[in-house]
Amino acid sequence: MIPFASPRVAAADADGGMKFSESSVKGERRRQTLWAIGLCAFFLVSILCSAGLIGDTGLSPNLTQRNQPPSLAHPFGTDWLGRDMLARSLHGMSLSLWVGMLAAAVSVVIAAVLGLVGGTVGGWVDASICWMIDLCFSLPHLVVQILIAFAVGGGVRGVIVAVALTHWPSLARLVRAEVLQVSSSDYAQSSYRLGRSSLWVARYHMMPHILPQLLVGLILLFPHAILHEAALSFIGVGISPHLPAIGIILAESMRHLSTGYWWLGVMPGLLLLLSVKAFDWLGENLQALLNPRTAQE
Repeated sequence: MIPFASPRVAAADADGGMKFSESSVKGERRRQTLWAIGLCAFFLVSILCSAGLIGDTGLSPNLTQRNQPPSLAHPFGTDWLGRDMLARSLHGMSLSLWVGMLAAAVSVVIAAVLGLVGGTVGGWVDASICWMIDLCFSLPHLVVQILIAFAVGGGVRGVIVAVALTHWPSLARLVRAEVLQVSSSDYAQSSYRLGRSSLWVARYHMMPHILPQLLVGLILLFPHAILHEAALSFIGVGISPHLPAIGIILAESMRHLSTGYWWLGVMPGLLLLLSVKAFDWLGENLQALLNPRTAQE
């Protein structure tokens, strides 16, 4: 005999199968996101630690090996002094990442403080912060960075201050919007009615809500900070030319590209592009993982 299943049982089995399939797809996407985060983090940590691992190997001039194209012995080739371009690029990228990391961290702190203060205090304080954000958006980005770097005195400190003081407005606006949303919620209003101060509400209600935003914002600010650090060093107002920053390496290679030594600019530029893309991909995957809407998709 052929077993007979009622329509209700068949529908229940079909619904259960669909739910199981959806849950397995969600689990697979979550695993892919975690793998992407792990790979990007490993790549970036490797570059950050590369300067300490390599040491001074390949940085000394060796005129017998100058202007060699990429090979197994020198994957990025050698420059006009015989220095290994892979070693110089890793040192320069490591320095650029550290500078960009510090500048982005300072920008996140500024954005968090101004966004919390503006959304919590309100009134003329909030209006002043909004005016500062609009003013920063209206000014030419790179021009302001050049002026700040000149005013501070250039060097590593000038680059960090210039980048940090120009990358906080977008995140500050986002933090302020999140704080205003939390302030209008029922549990925040109940805390105010129970006599809790604005500082207490900001600490226990708002900070846990905006911490994921700050983390994702920190990671997404890294690429911008790195690119602007490289731009400032490229035009000569950033890091000292004696340090192998990635912008300085690209600037030095420009006068040799017309002679056919393409690897002097292409290979360091490719490393910069991969590092920036890794940060961007890491931020996007982390945002998808922390966002309640996309985390369940």
